Amino acid sequence: MDSSVILNQMFLYVLLFPSLATSLLTTTTTTPCRSFCGTIPINYPFGIDDGCGAIQLRHTLNCTSPDLFFLTPSGSYKVQHIDYLKSTLTIYDPSMSTCSILQPHHDFLMTDIQTAVIPPSSDTVFALLNCSVDSPVLNHYRSLCFNVSSHSCDELYASCNAFRVFRLLTNSTPPCCFTGYDTVRYMSMNILDCSHYTTVVDADGMRGVSPLDWVYGIKLSYGLPDRGCDRCSASGGTCGFDTETEGMLCLCSGSSNGTRQCGAGSFTAGGVRRGCSMLTLFIGFTLSIGGGFMLLRPAGGPGVSSFIGSL
Repeated sequence: MDSSVILNQMFLYVLLFPSLATSLLTTTTTTPCRSFCGTIPINYPFGIDDGCGAIQLRHTLNCTSPDLFFLTPSGSYKVQHIDYLKSTLTIYDPSMSTCSILQPHHDFLMTDIQTAVIPPSSDTVFALLNCSVDSPVLNHYRSLCFNVSSHSCDELYASCNAFRVFRLLTNSTPPCCFTGYDTVRYMSMNILDCSHYTTVVDADGMRGVSPLDWVYGIKLSYGLPDRGCDRCSASGGTCGFDTETEGMLCLCSGSSNGTRQCGAGSFTAGGVRRGCSMLTLFIGFTLSIGGGFMLLRPAGGPGVSSFIGSL
């Protein structure tokens, strides 16, 4: 078929079916993944929309704008900061006791997957407060308690208004224990026989600093294998996963997602090569529904009316 005839066919088709032609030539540029929650940027491995981020952290973050929350079996913890360079996420437990407020005790629990890929960092200290003399960490598991920059239980109870009540009630200094996350992971507060706990970020920064000025919260340190997300990001996509198969996807603008990257030559999850020009798609579509007949007749051939009559 002469190329001029094909172009004439395309032109007439646009005139006859403008809405269908427009839909073929129009693509959406919106991304399926939100990149911010309030002022906190959301990048891989995190995601606040299902299918975005790493599959291991699926349903871990919830955005209730303007606040971002980290979800665990024991509750929702407000995210204060994400440091993508240091691979850390700092959260705060609104129900946790601090130097200025005493609240009912509860356990801090994480799923096995969360514990494996985003556990509390080694410089996050759990301070167990108002422990009984029979507490396991003061007897058989005494080695689980460690010295934190020479801070003592007496200093903790004396400096903090919230914790001073423990000493007033017993007319003494109740035992306390500075420990790591694994202690509270394997033993509940009831087993530990301590009435309350608090958590402090940056153990090294506690040296010479009064409990009034400690940074209260929990710093989580994440580590996930490199799955080629830099390649996906460089191509304009966002690393995510198929919500049904849970296989990795490079989420791209428009309706097509690549398994590794976006752009010409990438493959979608269904194995269809992207990168065909819209002109090629349009010509193929025109020829497929036309069955080989012509919209504009060549010499001696059927005219436009013959085509319209055949529809």
